[in-house]
Amino acid sequence: MTNQRSTAWPALRVADWEDTRDTLHMWTQIVGKLRLVHAPLLNHWWQVTLYLSPRGLTTGNVPYSDGAFDIEFDFVEHQLRIRTSDGAGRTVALEPKTVAEFYEQTMRALDELGIEATIQDRPNEVDPAIPFAEDHQHASYDPRAAHLFWRQLLQADRVIGEFRSHFVGKVSPVHFFWGAMDLACTRFSGRPAPEHPGGAPNCGDWVMVEGYSRELSSCGFWPGGGEEGAFYAYAYPEPEGFADHPVGPDGAYYSVENGQFLLPYEAVRTAADPDAALTRFLHDTYEAAAQHGGWDRASLEDDPARWSDRR
Repeated sequence: MTNQRSTAWPALRVADWEDTRDTLHMWTQIVGKLRLVHAPLLNHWWQVTLYLSPRGLTTGNVPYSDGAFDIEFDFVEHQLRIRTSDGAGRTVALEPKTVAEFYEQTMRALDELGIEATIQDRPNEVDPAIPFAEDHQHASYDPRAAHLFWRQLLQADRVIGEFRSHFVGKVSPVHFFWGAMDLACTRFSGRPAPEHPGGAPNCGDWVMVEGYSRELSSCGFWPGGGEEGAFYAYAYPEPEGFADHPVGPDGAYYSVENGQFLLPYEAVRTAADPDAALTRFLHDTYEAAAQHGGWDRASLEDDPARWSDRR
């Protein structure tokens, strides 16, 4: 059982793949912006995200003209795969190369497929924001590290997805935001929130106003913080008493600097029952938001096994 746990929840030290992480971050921004250009607006920018797939990260179906396309980061065979609904496709190798090279190759592949691809050509939520075509600084790709990161995301997606099933109010998918490079799931109380002040680097304040337009409790996984990344949870607006609410498991804590609860990935990975450890963190931090924020929990929560006896 111990070997199965360690295989399912792989170790990946941030220090060992930081250069690859930062390059991959820029690559996901390019692909995410392609979805942003062609998909209609959904509340809180849900139309721009990527999703976990059995091979890596995917845009899912993106409408284009009278058809559609998708783009997938395949972290098994290390290819960027572009497919269209008319049966055509192209690949771009995931290998050590600059962001500028990846950008040029991806745009050329889209052009060959007849897909118009004019995007904002610089990243968001990072500083400095080097234009993609000029970024020769980020050029690392360790295929083993990329594969391990995807496997981290698979575990996080699976457990957060089960947590999501306990909520019957408005709740986001479990999805990957390429702006900050994090996997996230957000629950909403149903009430409006005060206007968000913004402040993210190289990102218009109006973007955050849309993202945080309703009272929420959010959780996710970010490949930074802690030695192997960190799970996080926060509330907006943060209710009085939130930060002092007891939250488990061992290793979880409230970060005043970040304004959120954090749980190092390695604390989950090395736990006797990683799923149970992460599940406790997710439920405890949501309870902190819902209890202190006065959410109508009776109407927002339900048992996901409520129909099990009839299936």
